[in-house]
Amino acid sequence: MSFFDYEKLLFDILQQHKHTWIKKATGLGITEFMLRYMAWLCLRNNDLNGTQMCIVTGPRIDLAIILIDRMKKLFTDNKLVTFNSKETVIELNGVHIEAYPSHHLDAMRGLPDVSFILLDEADFFPPGQQKDARDVSERYIAKSNPWIVMVSTPNAPDGLFEKIEREPEDICLYKRLYLDYTYGLDRIYTIEEIEKAKASPSFEREYNLKYLGKIGNVFHTLDIEAAICTQEEGQEMMDWNTSTMIGRSMGIDVAWGDTSKFAIVIIQYRDKKIEIFYAESFEKPQMNEIINHVMQLKQRHHVTRVYVDGANPEVIRELKRRIGEYQEYHDFTEEQIWAFRNNSWQIIPINFQKRHREMLQWTHTLMSKRFIKIHPFLQNLIISLRTAVVVDDWKLDKYQTSHDDLLDAFRLACLNYEIPKNNT
Repeated sequence: MSFFDYEKLLFDILQQHKHTWIKKATGLGITEFMLRYMAWLCLRNNDLNGTQMCIVTGPRIDLAIILIDRMKKLFTDNKLVTFNSKETVIELNGVHIEAYPSHHLDAMRGLPDVSFILLDEADFFPPGQQKDARDVSERYIAKSNPWIVMVSTPNAPDGLFEKIEREPEDICLYKRLYLDYTYGLDRIYTIEEIEKAKASPSFEREYNLKYLGKIGNVFHTLDIEAAICTQEEGQEMMDWNTSTMIGRSMGIDVAWGDTSKFAIVIIQYRDKKIEIFYAESFEKPQMNEIINHVMQLKQRHHVTRVYVDGANPEVIRELKRRIGEYQEYHDFTEEQIWAFRNNSWQIIPINFQKRHREMLQWTHTLMSKRFIKIHPFLQNLIISLRTAVVVDDWKLDKYQTSHDDLLDAFRLACLNYEIPKNNT
């Protein structure tokens, strides 16, 4: 194919910026371009002779083999060149190029003279490996100042790519380049091909640079779409004086660490539907501040019951203390605690470890029977539902599920309701 204008744009940026971040639509040929660019750097002169180039792929070794094989084929297709190196290595003009799976980066540490690092589809590395790959790559800046190029179609929210995208311009190491599907129209794609692709639920992520994660296997796409209100319905949902509303519940997923957030979801039962009108998560909140916020939400929205993961006694006791409720809930069995919710208790501890499968199944039932309505502004919760993945008999895979903290809070809140018998 010809040298496209967006490839010329990328070439010019690479010539001017050694650290480049590229969020791109699928199928634009950016990985192929980068392999050719690396080979060209090796062969244009002898400046990089004796250096090493690294390609970091996903966690499977076959991905590393495939990329090196693609680079070798640039030369072996004419049958004039052969390579004796192993499957993950190619030598070009004295430059050692090696591909590393993202879960085996120890061998990439401590290399003597690194001139180029390509992180391919880096937003799809497992979360812990994303941070490791970035740390290992950037530590070479002070040592040999290599090109560092991150390339990926966007994956899930709060991953490597979105974190770099959110960094302020004055502190971000990378020149950021956004290549959505429009760059490939009448070049890589035809208009007809794009129109067909738009019918896919994954179009916005694969072609339009949205952080949506992979389509999950818990909730059906049609059920999720049916649950999302129009803006007018969402406004009516918030107008509590104009319709019959029976009780509101709050689910709280407590988290204080780096990988999880403190999530709150509030739902109500109205007109034979369970409506979600509040869903927010908070990163590393201060204990007193988040408890104050919970109490304000409870009072403002007249929440009658709050369901909290029982693994967080400090939060449960403080909430109970604030409303004058008996704090030593460990004196009672799970059955007694569950019975108290129908009496006087407002703060209900839940054994999440024991009941997480049951809660996810219950939430799935409510969704599949179309009892759920979601305010259209709650995009993070909607993304969580779309990306929810289960493995091993209804165990949520939190690495693949985006905003899993909101889904946990949602299924806690849903414990407050039963399916209306006259609707089954």
